[in-house]
Order: sequence, then structure tokens, then C-alpha cells
Amino acid sequence: MFLNTIAPAPGSRKKNKRLGRGIGSTLGKTAGRGHKGQHARAGGFHKVGFEGGQMPLQRRLPKVGFKSHLKASVAQVRLSELNGFPEGVTIDIAALIAANVVPARTKRVRVFDSGELNGSVTLRGVSVTRGARALIESKGGKVEA
Repeated sequence: MFLNTIAPAPGSRKKNKRLGRGIGSTLGKTAGRGHKGQHARAGGFHKVGFEGGQMPLQRRLPKVGFKSHLKASVAQVRLSELNGFPEGVTIDIAALIAANVVPARTKRVRVFDSGELNGSVTLRGVSVTRGARALIESKGGKVEA
């Protein structure tokens, strides 16, 4: 490669419009700015979304979006987090809150299959995924409704 052979890729560098260079250029006289008005003037600037005093579109449309209040009351627990409990103990939502595994405001808990379970545990009043249920029962544990 030589310095005199280096060039940008074809079509990657567009030539600038040459404004105000006569009728034949199609950009003569008003130089593509139209006739009169704020945009035709030098320094004619307004902020994005400004519509000349008319109520802007982003303010005419209703607000959208949703933040679930249930999210704070539903918690997920990894299977490996149950290893902190003694073997053979019955685990319910109150026990999980007391052990600081889930937040105090929790109303529903779902245990999912992530990590290893060392001992057998009994879950009461806690929902469990299919994979987690199989692992708990294979270790001699139970899942009660």
C-alpha cells in the first residue's frame, strides 16, 4: 500500500451542495430555502418539536407506559438460596422474609431451578417451576400447596 493509492470507498464521501450558484444549478436564488419565513432567514432557529406556537405533537398525545405495583409484592428465589435453611425444615413466605431471602413486602414467591440443592426441604405456600419441583423431590423434599 502506498500513500498515493489511499482513497475512501466509492460513494462514502458525498459532495457538498453548492448553494446560490445560479438558476442552472437548481439551488440558485433562494438556495433551497424556499420563500420567506423563519427557515429562510439566517439564524432562523427553533427547538426540536416546535410547531410555531401550535400545541406540539408530543404534548397532544396521551402519556403511555405502565409501572406494575404488583412487582414489589412478587419475588423469585433461586433453588440454591434454599441451602441456607437447615435440612428437613418447612419453608414458607414468612421464613423466607425472616431469612432476608425476599423483601418484607413480598406476598407471592416463585422458586426456580438455578444452582444446586444440597438437602431436602419442604415448601409450603410457595409456587415452584417444573424443573425446581423435580430437583426438590429427587432430594427427598416436598412441595405443598
